[in-house]
Amino acid sequence: MLKVSCNGSDRVQFMAQCGFAGQPASVLVRRRSVSAVGFGYPMNRVLSVRAIVSDRDGAVVNRVGAEAGTLADRLRLGSLTEDGLSYKEKFIVRSYEVGINKTATVETIANLLQEVGCNHAQSVGYSTDGFATTPTMRKLGLIWVTARMHIEVYKYPAWSDVVEIETWCQGEGRVGIRRDFILKDYATDQVIGRATSKWLMMNQETRRLQKVSDDVREEVLIYCPREPRLAIPEEDSNCLKKIPKLEDPGQYSRLRLMPRRADLDMNQHVNNVTYIGWVLESMPQEIIDSHELHSITLDYRRECQRDDIVDSLTSIEGDGVLLEVNGTNGSSVAWEHGHAYQQFLHLLKLSTDEGLEINRGRTAWRKKASRL
Repeated sequence: MLKVSCNGSDRVQFMAQCGFAGQPASVLVRRRSVSAVGFGYPMNRVLSVRAIVSDRDGAVVNRVGAEAGTLADRLRLGSLTEDGLSYKEKFIVRSYEVGINKTATVETIANLLQEVGCNHAQSVGYSTDGFATTPTMRKLGLIWVTARMHIEVYKYPAWSDVVEIETWCQGEGRVGIRRDFILKDYATDQVIGRATSKWLMMNQETRRLQKVSDDVREEVLIYCPREPRLAIPEEDSNCLKKIPKLEDPGQYSRLRLMPRRADLDMNQHVNNVTYIGWVLESMPQEIIDSHELHSITLDYRRECQRDDIVDSLTSIEGDGVLLEVNGTNGSSVAWEHGHAYQQFLHLLKLSTDEGLEINRGRTAWRKKASRL
């Protein structure tokens, strides 16, 4: 993998290369001051308007992009692809983002997915308040909420590795949208992970789900691929497989987990990535020591507030027995492309008499590669 030194001049050179290498040919049309508050831009902000040109025949494609003028916009290592229908960004894995295996944690991966999704939304003019809302949604007080997240990691990047993530959206029936991701090792162009997520629309005041109206759908679909594009071929994955509810008590548990202030997002709710950490808290230590996480699927069912107390429950899926996966075909082991994975079911619930369900999940774990 590509390694980046800590030398300041090297970093500047790398950022310059990443910021401009592979960018679409563009024509600077004019500079103008705009007052586009409805699209999340500050008043009187100077934008460079670019007509994106196809390298194939020199024709201007069907949208005009605005190159934002803030320092963050200029230094961010990301941009829309040539056709404007997906977004790519490069990230350097920091020392504080790796865990006990000396590689990026799954929480790091999830945080990067969240970051690239937000940056994609901002790049096409959606709101900058963390909700990625369209003009019609803001007018009606509607926001997006996560319904399901599925992440697969084939190879975890290490400290100083550079990861490139591509993301795009598309319609998902009448009630939501789907956002997909592909993660690559930037040095080798090898796919090291994939993810898909489903988002529903909620009224911010009533907290009730609402169908996606035609007006909102039109505002979203203009930035989506014309034909369905799936990061994970659904016939080869259990990303859509139903997750049964885990009965209490689980085989393994961590009780009375409490949100820290650092777990709250900009909207004063527990961040989606925090749930991943809570799920993993109740994993058996022998699996943590001998396996690494291959995939995680989470169904989000209830918001968690800062004063809530949470119980994390885990059980082995299938016959409930930990197995040596080499050479076995036990019911608690899933097979995919000739590889065996130990699977677990998870439940996050409020630590109250009612035990209201917050989140249910499934994880699949593969044996760690033996070290020479």
